[in-house]
Amino acid sequence: MSLGIEIQGLQVRYGDFTAVHEASFAVQPGESFGLVGESGSGKSTILRAICGLAPLSAGRVALLGDSSHKDQALPAPGSTPFRRLVQMVFQDPYGSLHPRQTVDRILAEPLAIHGFDRAEQRIREALDAVGLGQGFRFRYPHQLSGGQRQRIAVARALILEPQILLLDEPTSALDASVQAEVLNLLEALRRERGLTFVMVSHDLGVITHLCERMLVMQSGRMVEQLSAADLAAARVTQPYTQELMNAAVGFRRGAVAAQ
Repeated sequence: MSLGIEIQGLQVRYGDFTAVHEASFAVQPGESFGLVGESGSGKSTILRAICGLAPLSAGRVALLGDSSHKDQALPAPGSTPFRRLVQMVFQDPYGSLHPRQTVDRILAEPLAIHGFDRAEQRIREALDAVGLGQGFRFRYPHQLSGGQRQRIAVARALILEPQILLLDEPTSALDASVQAEVLNLLEALRRERGLTFVMVSHDLGVITHLCERMLVMQSGRMVEQLSAADLAAARVTQPYTQELMNAAVGFRRGAVAAQ
């Protein structure tokens, strides 16, 4: 059982400034979809609007079910069941973790909020899933490396057994070697759990390594949608996408995996 997500005419405004102009795309259950573009293109704002952290001025967000959901009503955006099924991993692994809470408390809090039982077992399983042992449970964020902090952030998202992960530049604050480890972890978790990813990155190599399809954004507007294979083969139609490729020095599909 897995869920996808559909965005139709999504618009985000802050006063007179429009951060996102009517973005529309669909991510099928189990698919990994990328949002790419330079800083200020609106890609992170889309993720925040999906999970309720940015104002949705117009448009709609809806979950997409597979065959196992055909007779079920899917949770509405903003509802508690929606927030459990759609979890977000933020860019800054230090800023997204409470500095005065232990890892154990950080992982226990969402379980308490959503009324999950077997908290001890779930915390152990979440740490094991991201490759960290039980010795990390009572450490504080400042006692962890950047890669370890991001693994904790992933564990916190996974502990509620979501079906969709929103990934906002999840490796941009990490060293190159650690980036590859976290990306490979995310890819393995998606395959094992049948997760759906919506991932933001300015790095074309990262997106083509982890995503099957992508949407190119510029100044809050959609430029084009294309597959990772099309991007790697330079089969693009818009000059802006070509500019992004030219700016990605040494870009090639699989570059991240080869690190």
